[in-house]
Amino acid sequence: MMADENVERPNTAGRNLREWLQEQFGDRPLEQSEDMRLHNAAHLGDLDTLRTLLQEDSFKQRINEKLIWSCGLVPCTPLRIAAMMGHSTCVEFLISQGAGVDLVDVKGQTAMFMAVVNGHLDCVKILLKAGADPNGSRHNRSTPIYNAAQVGRVDILRELIRFNADVDIDHRLEQRAVYGTHTLATLAVCPLFISAVYHHFPCFQMLLNAGANPNYNYNGPVNREALVRGRASCMLDAVLKLGCEPAFVCLLLDHGADPYLVPWHKLDPDSMVRLKVNAEALQIFQEAKRNPRRLMDLCRIRIRKIMGKERLPCISFLQLPEILKGFMFHKD
Repeated sequence: MMADENVERPNTAGRNLREWLQEQFGDRPLEQSEDMRLHNAAHLGDLDTLRTLLQEDSFKQRINEKLIWSCGLVPCTPLRIAAMMGHSTCVEFLISQGAGVDLVDVKGQTAMFMAVVNGHLDCVKILLKAGADPNGSRHNRSTPIYNAAQVGRVDILRELIRFNADVDIDHRLEQRAVYGTHTLATLAVCPLFISAVYHHFPCFQMLLNAGANPNYNYNGPVNREALVRGRASCMLDAVLKLGCEPAFVCLLLDHGADPYLVPWHKLDPDSMVRLKVNAEALQIFQEAKRNPRRLMDLCRIRIRKIMGKERLPCISFLQLPEILKGFMFHKD
């Protein structure tokens, strides 16, 4: 059916972005905007003003309102603003006054995600204790744990894991999998992979200890089709091709990575230079492919797999010798 040519279309050419966002997501056009003092106080970390404003019922009713405040372009709540700026006392106060911890802005970003992205550990702790989802929102294109692994924030990563953040899969994967993109692009959305890309070994180690899948490729069997195109078939393959230090390879193997999923045995010198393969790491991988694992290592891998990543922390509370608990968490 042909569109009606007489229908009047709004002229959006040259529109100011802030004005357009305000009209789309604010309650009124910019010139008729609501009072933004609550949002501006959250941005400045002005706790006294927040206390004063929220004594009024009119402001209490708007504590979860999404507006474009005077210093920003994205409609969001006062809590999201305070978390982004790292004003922990304001974050705590707003939550105590009924601010929704998991509300999202127009990009799907939660207060938790913004606190992590901007490196505000205190805000992260407050939000987690208040019940915020450690995985952020599925409507966002990233997750808090992915970002923490990418920038190497071990302290933030530890808190997210403590509150049961998913250490394996970034939810963007589910969206891409619909289109059959089961290649390195999907491997790249895994927090374990991104920590290896930036060589953040402490994050890599923490994720594996928390139960991250050492054979991760995507949500299903390891992708054999990717082998033909020369892309990484699994995490061990990717770590070798990224030129990671031997410690990365040893850690993956200790946690149960299958060396037989890597399709190559020996690389010519040109390929090693092009792929930046670490010669010592390659040797460790080749030895693992030739030699069987120790029985003790196989038992540890099997027990951890049976426990599952959700129940791994329970090992600490079992009536077992401390040396055995340490062994289960690879502290030997």
